[in-house]
Amino acid sequence: MKINCTAEEKIIFDKIAAASKVLEVSSYIVGGFVRDKIIGRPTKDIDVVCVGNGIALAEETAKLFGKNTIVHIFKTYGTAQIKIDDLEIEFVGARKESYTENSRNPVVENGTLEEDQLRRDFTINAMGISLQENNFGELVDPFNGINDIELKIIKTPQTPAQTFIDDPLRMMRAIRFASQLQFEIDANTLQAIIENANRIKIITKERIADEINKILMCQKPSIGFDLLYKTGLLKIIFPQMVLLAGAVFVDGFGHKDNFYHTLQVVDNIAKTTDDIWLRWAAVLHDIAKPNTKKFEEGYGWTFHGHEVVGGRMVPKIFEQLKLPQNEKMRFVRKMVEMHLRPISLTKENITDSAIRRLLFDAGEDIDSLMKLCNADITSKNKQKVKRFLENFEIVSARCKEVEATDNLRNWQPPITGEIIMSTFNLPPSKEIGIIKDKIRNAILDGDIRNDYDTAYSFMLDIGKQMNIKVV
Repeated sequence: MKINCTAEEKIIFDKIAAASKVLEVSSYIVGGFVRDKIIGRPTKDIDVVCVGNGIALAEETAKLFGKNTIVHIFKTYGTAQIKIDDLEIEFVGARKESYTENSRNPVVENGTLEEDQLRRDFTINAMGISLQENNFGELVDPFNGINDIELKIIKTPQTPAQTFIDDPLRMMRAIRFASQLQFEIDANTLQAIIENANRIKIITKERIADEINKILMCQKPSIGFDLLYKTGLLKIIFPQMVLLAGAVFVDGFGHKDNFYHTLQVVDNIAKTTDDIWLRWAAVLHDIAKPNTKKFEEGYGWTFHGHEVVGGRMVPKIFEQLKLPQNEKMRFVRKMVEMHLRPISLTKENITDSAIRRLLFDAGEDIDSLMKLCNADITSKNKQKVKRFLENFEIVSARCKEVEATDNLRNWQPPITGEIIMSTFNLPPSKEIGIIKDKIRNAILDGDIRNDYDTAYSFMLDIGKQMNIKVV
């Protein structure tokens, strides 16, 4: 079987083949590029394996592309990389690997193509395209990966237990590929993940976070998170999320399974945004429900304050997962803390004051907040969902109306702390904050106009009430 490539790819392959001939080595295109060409997915990376010195092949290939082609050499890993237009091409020599029990870093030796393919994680990633003259373009597929692609199955070339014992990160990669490609994990492979889940503990938090992020950026992230949960991996790497699982019934009162509700919200948000941090907000929006769950006689289950408690949990979870401790984390925290605000407005007569406060507090993140809240509307009752969505549309429309009139997205009150201090000759103090809050609230409530003169006059009135004299 021959693999169809673009004209640009054919030129690249011809040059690699020519360089291989000069060095008298055999070379193959391998891995994800081959898989994606067969599936029909776009790819920007090409991996080349040669039975010989991969760095030397990269240097010889670069000569054929001209003197401006730079070779980046990574001696620690025995690899080299060149970039042609928007394609990154990585070269490595064929190798075989052996592992020790407490490390995923292998002992590497030179190997044959067969040994190199055997060491790969999954059959769909163990295929190659030959660049030899006698069979140029032919698929080299010793583990029948093409058949597994047709069956949409993830399985390992070696016994799955050995694959995951050698490199436990492959357990998460199996789940990530199942999520990205919407494939099934072979039953024996899945069982091996369950049995070896504890091995994930030797993997660094950074590598784990990278796989979680890739799962989160899938078209349907719930596939990956559900597999992480069912295999026991999620309990080890992200135990707070596992605590969301399960529904409890007391005296006929029950609550929804907040784990699967969260997965639905994440899938919903994935349809509207590629912003990974807004997707993280969807993952964490109800994270504090287990901490705040309470049964009230005659009423049922409540989760009062879960948005506030959840916001406080965000920095610790980001630290635990080695996610960035910066404005991205603060954005997620803000979304978690505010995710009930727009929904709560659907349950009352919406005043302009309430809308102004929402717009002021959300600021430039109002669009993201509204996406999150819309995604949070889930129920098995289709009529209930329809009614909630209709009410939410009313809130959304009112936000647009008030925003167009008041321009509150990045609004700041016209009277600053400095103006208050100079007017009343006050040092930095509690009184400054009180005056600022009164001015802001009066504007947001519509009691005074949003202009300097009106706000200044109101500030003087507040000063009189507080017995603070103008200097």
